Amino acid sequence: MTLPYERYNAVKWTEKFLIELLDPKQTPRVPRLIRERAYALLKHYPGGYNLDVIATKCPEVLETQTPIDDLSMLMHNYEAKKK
Repeated sequence: MTLPYERYNAVKWTEKFLIELLDPKQTPRVPRLIRERAYALLKHYPGGYNLDVIATKCPEVLETQTPIDDLSMLMHNYEAKKK
């Protein structure tokens, strides 16, 4: 069974892996098509703040060491509803 903190780490490590795929110095033999796909995936990949918001709203899914405080969550929800 995967624990919430393991799932959070897997998402963060996946982001790191995709970033490494973009760098020809770190991954010299990766085909251009793979680099382009990694770039396309990272374009909409959730950043650290978004992961923390998800973890704060759904702690049974993701667990973070830096949960979002109540006031910041209120502001986040307010801004999200404006869009």
